[in-house]
Amino acid sequence: YYRGLQYYYLHQMLGLGLCVSRASASVLNLNCCLVLLPMCRVLLAFLRGSQKVASRKTRRLLDKSKTFHVTCGVTICIFSVLHVAAHLVNALNFSENYSEDFLSLNAANYRGEVIILCLLVPGLTGVVMVLVLFLMCTASTYAIRVSNYDIFWYTHNLFFVFYMLLMLHVSGGVLKYQTNLEEHPPGCFNPNKTLRQNMTVPKVFEEPFPDYTTEPFPEDLPVPEPFVQNNFMRICSEEPKFQSHFPETWFWISGPLCLYCVERLYRYIRSNKPVTITSVISHPSNVLEVRMMKNNFKARPGQYVILHCPRVSALESHPFTLTMCPTDTKATFGVHLKVVGDWTERFRDLLLLHSNQDTEILPIFQQRRYPKLYVDGPFGSPFEESLNYEVSLCVAGGIGVTPFASVLNTLLDGWQCYKLRRLYFIWVCRDIESFRWFADLLCMLHNKLWQENRPDYINIQLYLSQTDGIQKIIGEKYQALNSRLLIGRPRWKLLFDEIAKCNRRKTIGVFCCGPNKISKILHKLSNSSNSYGTRFEYNKESFS
Repeated sequence: YYRGLQYYYLHQMLGLGLCVSRASASVLNLNCCLVLLPMCRVLLAFLRGSQKVASRKTRRLLDKSKTFHVTCGVTICIFSVLHVAAHLVNALNFSENYSEDFLSLNAANYRGEVIILCLLVPGLTGVVMVLVLFLMCTASTYAIRVSNYDIFWYTHNLFFVFYMLLMLHVSGGVLKYQTNLEEHPPGCFNPNKTLRQNMTVPKVFEEPFPDYTTEPFPEDLPVPEPFVQNNFMRICSEEPKFQSHFPETWFWISGPLCLYCVERLYRYIRSNKPVTITSVISHPSNVLEVRMMKNNFKARPGQYVILHCPRVSALESHPFTLTMCPTDTKATFGVHLKVVGDWTERFRDLLLLHSNQDTEILPIFQQRRYPKLYVDGPFGSPFEESLNYEVSLCVAGGIGVTPFASVLNTLLDGWQCYKLRRLYFIWVCRDIESFRWFADLLCMLHNKLWQENRPDYINIQLYLSQTDGIQKIIGEKYQALNSRLLIGRPRWKLLFDEIAKCNRRKTIGVFCCGPNKISKILHKLSNSSNSYGTRFEYNKESFS
């Protein structure tokens, strides 16, 4: 009887802390499961590229994979703080409410041992996980990713350590439940021990004891109301037995973790053979073009690959959008990368050992040995959809033109097989040198469409914020771009109104790769209504 009272009041006192810790743990289990799914790049590329599996709306949801990943990460951080705070309260309560009768329920060895949870497996693994999570969170901020990408890369790969510790964290078994509720329900009457030691036994409790599951409970016995129902009370048939909860975290994270590990293994096997670098071209404004070949490599316009050069970094790799995709007639594919960080600088130095890096266009043939380069991919991106709209608006800022280069190259090979019938191409650059990365491509595409009597197929607008040297360069070679070169910045509202007026009651795909400022403006204008019944669907490049 009194043991039932102690069991009842013990859980009453610990209830709030236990409820908060268990509830936050459930949220953590769910988010630790979901946070891995956006990193399954092969799976996302398959879903995005399959017309039968994913509709356009589904593919647009898949484009939010990075946002979903960040949201899950932030949720993990918030509820980890809540979980730790609840367990600190639990540690204090377990120490203050040490039970002499229910020794198996105690987390402390004696009353007042507050630090016991820090000495157990859950406590130790919890402290290390909090430290790992703090490093991953702080290194994921925009300032650190931009200033020192290496820190972000190495600390983010600590998630392997985090998940291993998470597996151990739930194996401690601090919280327990009773396994013999039928034989010893909470609050049951035990006449053999507690009653004889702590109170005068009424005559009704003298041997032999009546069965109070069927007999009326004596009214003169002081029994608390929670344990007496309808004037009947059960007698304990055995001592209470407790067992640790089976960890639920395994059910949540084992599937996504195995899926991620299998995909990483598949990606490693697929990319373990180095590619053949056919040429390296140095462009103005610190832009490097690398053209490569690889057996059985297939890619769609708008996709990206991950480059790994062991001589630059043993573990670090970076994503780059394909600017040239392999076709039925040519197996060459290529990327353009802007030299802006330590990795790209070391990679450029390895490719251009003794070259004059100031040369405008410098082809380098296989006269010397290139470093080994591994390519992982291709992976899907929102720009795969640019050819699936009847009308598309592509906006690029600076080096952000690279996702559209593969689209333009594809149209140069042939545009009749795609749904796209009109393309608005807007490119905003700071100086005229930047336009020369793909000026030849734009001129060739413009001339091809003129010869095929489709000059309205692509509408090119180039915006330049600095005018130094404009007449010298444009006047020499790129006459086709003269009328399409504008000084200043685009007037986005007027541009959207003009496009909406020319394409009434149509759905236009808006694709942007550039500064966040331009992206926010385009996103806002795409969501705003117009009087022409034209619908704009916004898409933004986001490496997951």
